[in-house]
Amino acid sequence: MTQVAIKRALLSVSDKTGLTELGAALARHGVELVSTGGTAKALRDAGLAVKDISDLTGFPEMMDGRVKTLHPKVHGGLLAVRDNPEHLAAMQAHDIGAIDLVVVNLYPFAATVAKGADRDEIIENIDIGGPSMVRSAAKNHDSVVILTDTADYAEFIAALDTHHGATDFDFRRRCAAKAYAATAAYDSMISQWFAFTDLGQQLPGTLTVGGVKQGELRYGENPHQSAALYIPAAEKVRGIAQARQLQGKELSYNNYNDTDAALELVAEFRDGPPTVVIVKHANPCGVATGETLLEAYKNALECDSVSAFGGIIAVNRPLDAATAEAMSGIFTEVVAAPDASEDAKAIFAKKKNLRLLLTGELPDPAREGLTIKSIAGGYLVQGRDNGHVTREQLKVVTDRAPTEQELKDCLFAWTIAKHVKSNAIVYAKDNVTAGIGAGQMNRRDSARIAAIKAKEAAETYGWAQPRTIGSAVASDAFFPFADGLLSAAEAGATAVIQPGGSIRDEEVIEAANKAGLAMVFTGMRHFRH
Repeated sequence: MTQVAIKRALLSVSDKTGLTELGAALARHGVELVSTGGTAKALRDAGLAVKDISDLTGFPEMMDGRVKTLHPKVHGGLLAVRDNPEHLAAMQAHDIGAIDLVVVNLYPFAATVAKGADRDEIIENIDIGGPSMVRSAAKNHDSVVILTDTADYAEFIAALDTHHGATDFDFRRRCAAKAYAATAAYDSMISQWFAFTDLGQQLPGTLTVGGVKQGELRYGENPHQSAALYIPAAEKVRGIAQARQLQGKELSYNNYNDTDAALELVAEFRDGPPTVVIVKHANPCGVATGETLLEAYKNALECDSVSAFGGIIAVNRPLDAATAEAMSGIFTEVVAAPDASEDAKAIFAKKKNLRLLLTGELPDPAREGLTIKSIAGGYLVQGRDNGHVTREQLKVVTDRAPTEQELKDCLFAWTIAKHVKSNAIVYAKDNVTAGIGAGQMNRRDSARIAAIKAKEAAETYGWAQPRTIGSAVASDAFFPFADGLLSAAEAGATAVIQPGGSIRDEEVIEAANKAGLAMVFTGMRHFRH
């Protein structure tokens, strides 16, 4: 069927946005309104004539409203194929009238969970009748319109006016597709709550993921790849996907990926001193804390100013004017901050291509969750790396124990190494990264590359020596041979933090002792691929 006239509508919504305007438009086209509970009251309060669902079914709403639309006179009116003689005969025999439009949005399950409701209230907010009507109407979209999103009301009203109270097939088909996506996402939220929260299963037997598209991106990692941003159907964590963009062109796929990496790292310091993270291609190229954001930014930039060009900056404090002015000195793709002063915003406004994102609260680095990676024929799923070590958990394995300052440097470098692509080597001193080596096929080369960057920085800024002299070095995984550790010692590192666990640990410890290094084991690895 192409155009179908709307003669009877069934409305049952938890979100009353736009309801009275929709009801008035239907009434204007002579549509009979059938409704339930609070929806019927809202329509009547607007002066519209409404028929109760109980008048349609012949049964009252019962069991605290759990049973009201689960009835043949509802689903028969939705599912009947209008040009099937047997269906029409059944409708006539059982006094079932056709329903041409269903307007439903489901019980607020996610909102109920988010507000911290108890288990009984959460269970009560699992909608049964709503999804059943949605699915029935969507299946029979040849003849029935299903509206599940208040944002579609305006287009629907315009279609009624254009087609004199009717809708076309293309509109009904699009609404049906959206409806099934809505019920799938809704059931996904419920299954996730049962698995992760109610049953405490980190890796359930069946994994469901529901996402809502926020918009298409210009392209993916490369121009020939399509891309879009989705957020979880049940939003729990605020992150880069929820950030408010104040200026600049739209974010690309790579912008989102890199800014997420920067935000996740700076979140490690959300309760610490002013901290600045500079990221390029998802790897940090400079991290520092300071008395002020400006001090932290200057120190972070000096770690690798070459890589910082065209990079991403994230900070853990509201941006001030002085820091914004300094950041404007080089080309930067994105700056992400919890907030920004009006003066800082005005300074960045002069940089038309810079995107300024305000994130509000930073994500909790200790939060639980899953990471999902697609592979040919399946998915790899794991718990997110929220591992953390304290100084009490560190094991001194060398003859010399680290000094208090070396221990602080070790822990700072270790925090950064967690966010660097493997094989990762990070030199740090006085809460400033001195050199970062990322993504190499062996750990020795990562140590050498990081040292080369430190030497280049010293030459660029006219320092007497590289910052790796007297630094601590962190390795995200154990040293399989002593060569990587010796490269770090040659660069001037005096302390080492690494997981340990290699069959050659004794060989590496012996090399550290000969070099006069202090070394601690964490017992925890931070591979990042």
